[in-house]
Amino acid sequence: MNSATHSYQPISTNVVKELSDLLGASNIIFNDPERLEPFSRDEAADCETRNPELVARPGNAEELAQLVRVANRERIPVTARGAGSGLSGGAVPLFGGIVLDFGRMNRILEIDRANLTITVEPGVITSEINEALRPYGLFYAGYPMSLETCTIGGNVAENAGGGKAVKYGVTGRYVLGIDMVSPTGELVSLGGKLVKDVSGLNLLQLMVGSEGILGVFTKIILKLLPLPKASVDMLCLFKTIDEAVAAVPKIMTEGGIIPTAVEFMDRLSFATSCEYLNESLPCADAGAMLLITVDGADEKQVEHDYDVIGEQCLAAGATNVYVADTHVNSERIWRIRRAVAEAFKVFSPHQSLEDIVVPIAAIPAASAAVNEISAKYGVKIPCYGHAGDGNLHATPVMPPEWTFEHWHGVLPEILMDMYKAIAKIGGHISGEHGIGHKRKKYLAAVADPGFMLMMRNIKTALDPNGIMNPGKIFD
Repeated sequence: MNSATHSYQPISTNVVKELSDLLGASNIIFNDPERLEPFSRDEAADCETRNPELVARPGNAEELAQLVRVANRERIPVTARGAGSGLSGGAVPLFGGIVLDFGRMNRILEIDRANLTITVEPGVITSEINEALRPYGLFYAGYPMSLETCTIGGNVAENAGGGKAVKYGVTGRYVLGIDMVSPTGELVSLGGKLVKDVSGLNLLQLMVGSEGILGVFTKIILKLLPLPKASVDMLCLFKTIDEAVAAVPKIMTEGGIIPTAVEFMDRLSFATSCEYLNESLPCADAGAMLLITVDGADEKQVEHDYDVIGEQCLAAGATNVYVADTHVNSERIWRIRRAVAEAFKVFSPHQSLEDIVVPIAAIPAASAAVNEISAKYGVKIPCYGHAGDGNLHATPVMPPEWTFEHWHGVLPEILMDMYKAIAKIGGHISGEHGIGHKRKKYLAAVADPGFMLMMRNIKTALDPNGIMNPGKIFD
């Protein structure tokens, strides 16, 4: 770890009693390894895990603020946890201490149709937001692919993105206001129901994507949009990866139409997923495919848009363009994309799900770099993801014949090579999963030193005792 380890204190019986009196004994888990163990990890494979000493379930902002004041006074680490669906080790309590479970703070507080906003607590499951909004003809557009399992608090903490980010952007575009508890226990309100606001430093967006190291959210105000009336998915097959990835920047810049989503799968990815799903699409000769979604205010507009994009793909080398104009057909092709990671777990249970991001014009160069690294180490690295915004899941998969020890010896070299190659073409190491502790040593190796210093200075200023999610993003 680092020298900060020595500044943290174990949780005493007096602190347990103080927190039990504050929250109620039923909302505290302490001295119960079996019940604490699920809070020791998230969905990131092969990451360090550790049980917290205590799990606390606050019921409101004031309870949370008092809890944080106790933790800061006693120098006890505090790690906020959403649904534990993250892929960076961001919710792992590396130094023990307290994990915050927001299962009691899970209410939709207000749907404001006049201002096109929804106000929610951090423990709300993200998919529940759009379920609540559908009767009003509105939707929250910043949701990630895992919307049925993740919570909105975790999404904001990670600035999560998803397949529709190419048109609608990521979580941060829709966060208008945050109420939070600072690392020293103050209740702070940032932003509000405002379309624009330059009243001081933009601390609101500083908190978006801060991965829990600068404070804990208690209330979030989100911007809403009118729900699209029509949507169509297209499956575009290409002979080669180069043709497919080269088509993406052309679609984005030459047609005058921004698609809702542009997902990319190389042959290894979609063939493995099809086999896993027992799916038989007519794609035996394809080397790569693009899954493109367009939506809009009416069917006529959507039909025009997919016609234009389909012609662009054919001109760029697509051998076939299939239009899935029913829900059943759309679900059929989207299942292939969603099942890629699960399919490779059958081939090998050990893989490192990465999410490199590059400028869209650099997608062909990124794909070539990944292929070179794959050949160098003799490791399959399927490449798929959100090509429309340059965010690719290049996923090294452990060969089944390798030992676990050999895999762990080679994987850091693979990742370092990949991250350095991506940095050289103007990319960064994470587009949506975050840094957490899984990627922090790689961030330090490829990021600008001044950037790293500025982040450390901000952390020190806001969290002088270093209690908020220590060991994440940087040491």
